[in-house]
Amino acid sequence: MNKLGLLGFAIIIISILFAQSYHGSSIAGLFDLPAFLIVFGGTVGAIFIQTSSKQLLHALKLLPKIFTTPKLSLREQSLKIQAWSQHSRQHGLLSLEQLTDQRLDPFTQKGLSMLIDGSDQIVLQDVLQQDIDLESEHNERSAQIYESMGGYSPTIGIIGAVLGLIQAMSYLDQPEKLGAGIAVAFLATIYGVGFANFIYLPIANKIRLHYQYIALYKEMTLIGLLSIAYGDNSLLLKRRLHAYIDRASY
Repeated sequence: MNKLGLLGFAIIIISILFAQSYHGSSIAGLFDLPAFLIVFGGTVGAIFIQTSSKQLLHALKLLPKIFTTPKLSLREQSLKIQAWSQHSRQHGLLSLEQLTDQRLDPFTQKGLSMLIDGSDQIVLQDVLQQDIDLESEHNERSAQIYESMGGYSPTIGIIGAVLGLIQAMSYLDQPEKLGAGIAVAFLATIYGVGFANFIYLPIANKIRLHYQYIALYKEMTLIGLLSIAYGDNSLLLKRRLHAYIDRASY
């Protein structure tokens, strides 16, 4: 569980509610269904227009990752690769076949199988690097969906504000209804800017942080497998792998 992410959302909510109630204002004043529907509905509708259903579903599947830390450990993977390197130098690459039964992630399993099968180093690098690039691109498109929501939301909030003011102008002779229109106008603006900066943009950046870590993990694995294929010595391999561990974001 990513406690920092949960803490961030908690700080946002507590800060807004405290600021609203500090001078005696009602917290209920922050909620207005028409303003919410204008901003949220308009933003979601714009996203539906610009993206495909498959990409949208993938973006939704990535949402839980903002509250979790990746299960893949660079440090543990580094130790595995060093052990494989030492084992292969003593007993040959074919001896690594017994390790394919371990609970390895699909990327490592694929690379290790290619290594054991005697794939050329250039082919091994091209195939695994292609996997890394394609997955990163797929995840980036999903992150851009939330980033686009962060761009649409403030603008749609302004549209909601204008609609609220138009409504308010029609009730100039009815003060009891005038306040409702003005409330929609201001709350739509708050929703537009708040959703963008407190929710959509942070989600997009957190998804990027997650998949960049996964890409770093896979790049380290690729470098390790290539080092085994080339027969690099243990010290050189350890230095190469630790360069990735030192730059890990988690």
